[in-house]
Amino acid sequence: MTSLSTRLKGRSELGVAALLGAVGALVLLDAARLVVPYSQSDPVGPKTLPIIVGALLLVCAVMLAVNVLRGGRGEAEAGEDVDLTHPADWKTVLPLAGAFIANILLIDWAGWVISGTVLFWGSVWALGSRHYVRDGLISLALSLLTFYGFYLGLGIALPAGLLEGIL
Repeated sequence: MTSLSTRLKGRSELGVAALLGAVGALVLLDAARLVVPYSQSDPVGPKTLPIIVGALLLVCAVMLAVNVLRGGRGEAEAGEDVDLTHPADWKTVLPLAGAFIANILLIDWAGWVISGTVLFWGSVWALGSRHYVRDGLISLALSLLTFYGFYLGLGIALPAGLLEGIL
């Protein structure tokens, strides 16, 4: 008789199935706790989509677990042209992470337009572009477009920060 750890060796996909199941259960739990303040006569309300997504996640989790237990295995990614013998490119990763962290730290105080400009400009700089003025202008334009796109298109007001009253 073999032990449980011996039978599960090489079946790490079961961890993915467990994670899918946990996320599906969490989505269903949150959907059940949604408060619907308007008429219940509409069959499609705010609970419908989360319930569908949660149920599909649970179905995928069960199907994946059954497949793995029957001997199915995930295939290695063959489409990437990555040489795993080379170390990480920290000269790119660290400035890119710094741009994201700067955005997080600046967004409430400076506002989205300024922090978004820093995020976009810092990202293209970290990825190798050295057209500072052009990249800055494009970053500013992207920040303004996303600011007004969220406000006018979605009705979501991003923080204006230092530019309050100007935007």
